[in-house]
Amino acid sequence: MTANPFLRPSSLPFEFPDFDAIREEHFLPAFTAGMAEQRAEVDAITADPGPATFENTITALERSGATLRRVSSVFFTLVGSCSTPGIREIEAEVAPQLAAHADAITLDQALFVRIEALFAARHDLGLDAESPRLLERRHRDAVRAGARLGAAERERLQTLNAELSALSTEFGAKLLAGANAGAVLVEDPAQLAGLSADAVSAAARAANERGHDGAHLLPLVLPTGQPVLSALTDRGLRERVHRASISRGLGGEHDTRDIALRMVTLRAERARLLGHPHHASWVVEVATAGTVEAIDAMLGKLAPVAAGNAEAEAGELSEAAGFPIEAWDRALYAERVRRERFDIDAEALRPYFELERVLHDGVFHAAGKLYGLRFAERHDLPRYHPDVRVFDVFDKDGQLGLFVADFYARDSKRGGAWMNSFVQQSHLLGMKPVVLNTLNIAKPADGEPTLLTIDNVRTLFHEFGHALHGLFSDVRYPTFSGTSVPRDFVEYPSQVNEMWLDDPEILAHYARHHETGEPLPAEMVERLAASRRFGEGFATTEYLAAALLDQAWHRLGPDDRVEDVERFEADALAAAGVDVPTAPPRYRTTYFNHIFGSGYSAGYYSYIWSEVLDADTVEWFAENGGLRRENGDTFRRELLSRGGAVDPMEAYRAFRGRDPEIGPLLARRGLTD
Repeated sequence: MTANPFLRPSSLPFEFPDFDAIREEHFLPAFTAGMAEQRAEVDAITADPGPATFENTITALERSGATLRRVSSVFFTLVGSCSTPGIREIEAEVAPQLAAHADAITLDQALFVRIEALFAARHDLGLDAESPRLLERRHRDAVRAGARLGAAERERLQTLNAELSALSTEFGAKLLAGANAGAVLVEDPAQLAGLSADAVSAAARAANERGHDGAHLLPLVLPTGQPVLSALTDRGLRERVHRASISRGLGGEHDTRDIALRMVTLRAERARLLGHPHHASWVVEVATAGTVEAIDAMLGKLAPVAAGNAEAEAGELSEAAGFPIEAWDRALYAERVRRERFDIDAEALRPYFELERVLHDGVFHAAGKLYGLRFAERHDLPRYHPDVRVFDVFDKDGQLGLFVADFYARDSKRGGAWMNSFVQQSHLLGMKPVVLNTLNIAKPADGEPTLLTIDNVRTLFHEFGHALHGLFSDVRYPTFSGTSVPRDFVEYPSQVNEMWLDDPEILAHYARHHETGEPLPAEMVERLAASRRFGEGFATTEYLAAALLDQAWHRLGPDDRVEDVERFEADALAAAGVDVPTAPPRYRTTYFNHIFGSGYSAGYYSYIWSEVLDADTVEWFAENGGLRRENGDTFRRELLSRGGAVDPMEAYRAFRGRDPEIGPLLARRGLTD
């Protein structure tokens, strides 16, 4: 145990994890020690014979759990980004233990008595501006977690939480295994017609890594729509890829239906214990939306117009194809129509979007112009995978922290893209941030450039918006650090950062041909801008279908029973008016990791909710001169630096000078008519 690197702070800069010293066998002992350490720290709080004070109770809670934070941040990064059979076994064992540990603290009655006494006297404590909010948050979370329930109800609640944690872990493991098993093997290279040379090379590399020499493998990414469908001209292969995508979790050893059904039932029971009619009501109580009625009003306003646009688009694509298109045809013919109408070829764009140039001359350059940031890659820190990269991040006052990037797809990484933290900023703990962006870009053969699609570029800018939220955090308490904001606010800064990818000054700086250095031709830039709303009916409908499906599952009460997952899906989409065959949900239930393997249950609506703020903020930047340091400094000061230390909507009003308006979002998505 004395050699376990998690039992003491890392000696590396910013307490960066010492991956050279970390082994799988360290995790379980570190989790055990970390939980015992924090339990002892909480027991010391409750054993204090003196009256409860903010310092000896709330601040002491914030300081507790250092070992657990260290091991958790590394372990759950590896769960998502570099999983192994050993990691998955540990996760299955430790997940319910962690849920029980969290409940034991949150539901500790002696601790709650102290918190409640402080909460009652909060106006007389003479606290600084951030501390009352922390006290209110601790009290609110304890009540929401069931601290006021009777002993029998608390015991049942702990059982529910432990089982839900275990099921979520199982869902993620089955989904990863099912996605890997569902990859489409292509024996005849002629079927790959339409794919770019580097995409064919990546498919050959993927097949070779799985032992299929001479063949090609098309891995599945997380959403329903697979990127290769926009290029493959072989209709039979397109259908194979699509059916493999939508079949994940349906049957066989990787079936996730029973897990999803059980989780929905347990969440509903928990909500009833806590005084709510369903899980969605419990979730939205602490979101900026506030009520399920507010969510319904938003989604209900958008869905019929989006679905109508999607159906019109499908008719147009069918006319171009010469036959009624199916879901697996839409992307290809959308690309063809886009090319004909706007003279834009997605494959012809890719040579202008080389990863290194997009990262340094696009993402980093925009952050430099707007916020005065500087980045320097360093090679002296250990990494959990050879593809991982580390950058020092500086502003005018010195070094902010570290930015870690893990860009390439691999079998051990779950699909999608996300941000998390190895170290969260906190003045109380004297910590500076170490944030990580994880993407799933296909890795080219050795020596070949990594050429991105426009969607890859957008994802890069989006996830870096989350990274900025973590890097700019300037709060005292770790509870409020960085992205620790309501679920339907957390996507807002990342969506705002997408605006810079096609800002004329930024685009001209990074969109250059990887071989000649020539900039993206001006006429192509204009055509890209003109095409921006093309296909928005489909894009909005596939998203809304997933968001409404999430709501349908989580509006069920504990006594409601669903026997057929696929029938429930179909009925829910029809009832919401988004059952457009050519625009299936972005995620179906069986591979909806956001809501069954991650933290977005009843919260997938957050993306469009946050986009209202995002589109309105884009208007603010335009009104105030766009890419100017003054604008970046304002956005950083009023929003990005505040984390959860202030009410997010109050912060928004302080920044914008008013409540958000929906008009810019409707215009952006072509929903104004």
